[in-house]
Amino acid sequence: MSTQEQKPKNQTETDTESADEDIIAASSPQQRRLREKRGREIESPKETAEQEDTYHLKVFRYDPEVADKQEPRFDDFHVPYRQGMTVLDALIYARDRFDSSLTFRHSCRQAICGSDAFFINGRQRLGCRTQLSDLEEPVRVEPLPHQEVVKDLVVDMEHFYDQMEAVEPYFQTNELPEGELEEQRQSRENHEKIKMSTRCIWCAACYSSCNIAAGDNEYLGPAAINKAYRFAMDEREGEDLKQHRMRIIEQEHGVWRCQTQFSCTMVCPKDIPLTEHIQELKREAVKNNLKFW
Repeated sequence: MSTQEQKPKNQTETDTESADEDIIAASSPQQRRLREKRGREIESPKETAEQEDTYHLKVFRYDPEVADKQEPRFDDFHVPYRQGMTVLDALIYARDRFDSSLTFRHSCRQAICGSDAFFINGRQRLGCRTQLSDLEEPVRVEPLPHQEVVKDLVVDMEHFYDQMEAVEPYFQTNELPEGELEEQRQSRENHEKIKMSTRCIWCAACYSSCNIAAGDNEYLGPAAINKAYRFAMDEREGEDLKQHRMRIIEQEHGVWRCQTQFSCTMVCPKDIPLTEHIQELKREAVKNNLKFW
């Protein structure tokens, strides 16, 4: 029986294979994912639209740094539908399959981070908790109104955060327990009173819906006033600090600018009774200014 000797590899081939293996081994998981993504067959929006079960999205597009996108427009995406699919799921699919330049914020996908608030079919909503099946087509997705658009669905949140910080949204107290390990106790009744106000996720949906905030750039806005309510009504801070907070929200552009339109309460994704909290703070402000002599 004859055997055929295997031809040995030359040094150049061996060195090349070794270098390729080193590159693959050294690549980061992110780089490997990007290579896999580029290697996938990208479906075209037209081909996807021909599938039976798709949802039609009209997504706002704008990019001041790209000449062809400086004029705002709407792009159409036909996204394959699966049961339980949210607007955020559809946007992620459109970005990954059709247009990688599509830009929007998202993080936890559990209605906790508040980063994916959009204007969906004419109303402020969280993309991650808005079911496609609850919406009429075409599903129109726009950035939050009354805020400067940075790119596509991303808005500038700096002013909103400034308004939130203006009410000092952190716990303060002058009366600490005497014991080093003793808790600072809160009554059950007081906890129930402020419980709903603590659910705010800083999504700015209420601020975007407020006509007063749209016309008055100095107005604190419903989210900031709700945050002030959360601490002003907390019995653990003490009366002196409550008065300090009341002075902040009694200013000209504070609670008195609210016209009780209930738009903020209607769009709040956490069902916080924002208008009710603002009205209660108005009553507290009146009581603080009453003098009997």
